Amino acid sequence: QVQLVESGGGLVQSGGSLRLSCLASGLPFDASVMSWYRQASGKERELVARISSGFHNTMYGESVKGRFTISRDDAKHTVDLQMDSLNSEDTAMYYCSAVTPRSGDYSSYWGQGTQVTVSS
Repeated sequence: QVQLVESGGGLVQSGGSLRLSCLASGLPFDASVMSWYRQASGKERELVARISSGFHNTMYGESVKGRFTISRDDAKHTVDLQMDSLNSEDTAMYYCSAVTPRSGDYSSYWGQGTQVTVSS
C-alpha cells in the first residue's frame, strides 16, 4: 500500500520560512518523480516544485522560483520543500505527489496534504 505523509505545515508570518517534508512508503522511491502541489481556497491545484529520479533535476512554478527549494533523500524516502520569503499568496494546502513506474506504465499517488497559512 502506497502512503505519502506530509508534515511541517503551519502558521507563519509574512517573510518567514517553513520546511515541509513528505515520507513515502510502499513504492520504489528512488525510481519515482516527486512533486509538491498546492491548492488555495477557490483556486485550481498548481505545481509548486518537482524533482526527478536519478539525477534529481528540479523544476519550479514561476511564483516560487528563487524562494522555494525541493530536495529528496532516497535513502530515507523523503522529499522536502524549503519555503523562504513566504507571503500571503503562498497560503494553501500543500500536497506531496509521486509518479511511479508500475508494470510498464506509470501510477500517480497523493498525500492528504498539509496546510500552510501565511499571515500578513
